[in-house]
Amino acid sequence: MRGPVRAVVFDMDGVLIDSEVIWRRVRADYAAERGQQWTEADQMDLLGRSTPDWSARMRLRLQITHLSAAELAQEIVQRVLLAFAQDLPQRPGAAAALRALAARYPVALASGSPRVLVECAMASTGFGPYFQSILCGDDVQHGKPHPEIYLRSLQRLGTTGEHAAGIEDAPSGLRALRAAGMWAIAAPCPEFPLDAAAQALAHAHISTLHDLTPALVDALGA
Repeated sequence: MRGPVRAVVFDMDGVLIDSEVIWRRVRADYAAERGQQWTEADQMDLLGRSTPDWSARMRLRLQITHLSAAELAQEIVQRVLLAFAQDLPQRPGAAAALRALAARYPVALASGSPRVLVECAMASTGFGPYFQSILCGDDVQHGKPHPEIYLRSLQRLGTTGEHAAGIEDAPSGLRALRAAGMWAIAAPCPEFPLDAAAQALAHAHISTLHDLTPALVDALGA
């Protein structure tokens, strides 16, 4: 049985930082260099997927034969890292929401991105000290939608899924939250809206992080 929320876990890309547009631009540029187009449907297909998963799909989509999926991932991640270092915008309201929730609950970060990108983002935004736990894609064997990263985050916070909420922007992340038994809050980027099936996974929906308040989180477990 679900009870009051005692901890909150954040995704990173597309939730705290407005990085999904960066990923889209990097992938589109990479495709264009090879005389191909990278569509919105292509980007949505990779949204929130683990590095091994998205790189394998991108390699197949672009018919890349001279690189392995791991080598392609390394090249794309390096381009994204360079873009992060140049300009990494926060999602509007992210800083205030994180401060408010961290003042009330233990909070963790559970990002499927490689550690090099997570560390860059935390340094750029100054968000790192708010988190009692930070896990990234390099720390788990199974990426989202598998719940491993959330279950390990909850273990570190000393709680269980029925007493925790998570914030996600992507279908795979929402499925991971539900698989971990957590309250799921959908916070999609305006550029990448969720379809009806993904929306149905969430217990609460917000269109802006200005609406992510302790009152909203408390209401989930009331």
